[in-house]
Amino acid sequence: MSKLPNVGTSIFTTMSKMATEYKAINLSQGFPNFPVDERLINIVAKLAKENVHQYLPMAGYPPLLTKIALITKKSYGRIIHPETEILVTAGATQGIFTAIQALIDTNDEVIILDPSYDCYEAPILLCNANPVRVSLNDDYTPDWEKIEKSCSSRTKMIIINNPHNPTGKILSESDFEAFESILEKYPKIIVLSDEVYEYITFEEKHIAAHTREKLLNRSVIISSFGKSFHVTGWKIGYLIAPEHLMKEIKKVHQFLVFSVNSICQVAISEYLELVTVQEISQLYMDKRNYFRHLLKESRFELLPCEGTYFQVASYTSISNENDVDFCKRLIMEHGVAAIPISTFYENNKDHHLIRFCFAKDNATLEEAAKRLCKI
Repeated sequence: MSKLPNVGTSIFTTMSKMATEYKAINLSQGFPNFPVDERLINIVAKLAKENVHQYLPMAGYPPLLTKIALITKKSYGRIIHPETEILVTAGATQGIFTAIQALIDTNDEVIILDPSYDCYEAPILLCNANPVRVSLNDDYTPDWEKIEKSCSSRTKMIIINNPHNPTGKILSESDFEAFESILEKYPKIIVLSDEVYEYITFEEKHIAAHTREKLLNRSVIISSFGKSFHVTGWKIGYLIAPEHLMKEIKKVHQFLVFSVNSICQVAISEYLELVTVQEISQLYMDKRNYFRHLLKESRFELLPCEGTYFQVASYTSISNENDVDFCKRLIMEHGVAAIPISTFYENNKDHHLIRFCFAKDNATLEEAAKRLCKI
């Protein structure tokens, strides 16, 4: 009998496979197609000949842990202890899975805000716990009244994603005030804050859980070097949590992967001496602006994009078909792959919206826009 009977092939796999079959431009899956920084490549080439190929300490390469603490202090003003509050993970997904496995028990409830990334629910189900899906408002702001009504004595965790995939929204100061008001009434709730796009924000910087004094002792915060440095295939991220939570998370981590690949950890540690994470947002703001400019004459209506490298678009002036069928036809007839937003909801709520990834080189964005503007 399957432990995950309702889990099948993900929409990301389906759309990427169709893109390959139909030779379509793939703006569906969230990965960059432009070259990695040559300085990082050179570091890896150098390290390949050095003695960095054996197990590293379970929590991570100590110099990298120190640099993560420095980044966190510089970015958010938070002082953390590298030895006890940081864990390097095999990608953000592994960090999320590990945290949920460590902290959630049978029959606990975990609140997920829809539309939501698909890696949240499965580890909850594998704990024999209960995911509670709460939809955001139609403008993708949180309905805090609805969220509070979904809390109970069985609620163990609330997952937030900020900046938000797939919508590109960021939480406001008033959002955090409302959130913290709820949490004061439920002191046992843990916050899992997925902030993998933390350094890809535009006009307004996102408010990190790191900066919220009331959240620090009850939050597990997920970050991603793969997203920040355009090396998604390296599958390397990290999580930060107070020691009492991190102790439990490390117990699971050591039996899941033990330690993360050594050469990537050492490479990123050295790379961080050459770059700052603050440089990243300008690169993606330029790409966002360029992609939006290219689609200005199309029939798609572009929603605001405050962060991430995703652009949500409405196709209501083009078609009445459901978003999954529209995305399939977009691939087959027009040669561009996107992701239907309904697949991020438990109930497949369909607002005729699709998601494009603009983390692509200019030539790819130009050709994709050319095809989309002909529709």
